[in-house]
Amino acid sequence: MEENKMEKKVMAAIDESECSHWALQWALENLGHTISASQLFIFNAQPLPNFAYLSASTYGAPPVDLINTVQENQKKLALALLEKAKGICANRGVDAETMTEVGDPKEKICEAVEKLNIELLILGSHGRGAIQRAFLGSVSNHCVHNSMCPVLVAITLKVTTTEFYFVGQTIAFGDELGEHVRKLGLFVNQ
Repeated sequence: MEENKMEKKVMAAIDESECSHWALQWALENLGHTISASQLFIFNAQPLPNFAYLSASTYGAPPVDLINTVQENQKKLALALLEKAKGICANRGVDAETMTEVGDPKEKICEAVEKLNIELLILGSHGRGAIQRAFLGSVSNHCVHNSMCPVLVAITLKVTTTEFYFVGQTIAFGDELGEHVRKLGLFVNQ
């Protein structure tokens, strides 16, 4: 029982993008010792389905069967994403718990971090520019500024480069990390 109290809690949030799975792989490769000694949660937040297009396509209220089919397909997608991530962890000898919720991903991720007392959140980033982030929003940006724990944002870039951005307790990096992983502080060193 005392061992579980000493165990740190890490959460990797994934979606259907390759960058979220790349972030998980990177963390397992570069922070493997820390993660294997921690309790790892793989989290997926499925956005609320937009049924407006269903209403328009059926000239009114969509049939209940159609709504149920959309919701079932969304659940299947979430389970497939979680299984893929769990497989990535298993290949590295890391056991992970999976969780999924329906709602706004940025809000659900921050809520899960607080509810589970997560000590490190791992996210991928699409690497969108400022204009795209302004129109589309950014889950990673929201989590960096609203999460109650350090956030590691893995940014995949088309050009191999090393870039580091420090925001409070957060480090974001490019494809090569080198020695700067220690900047995550005591979490990695313990």
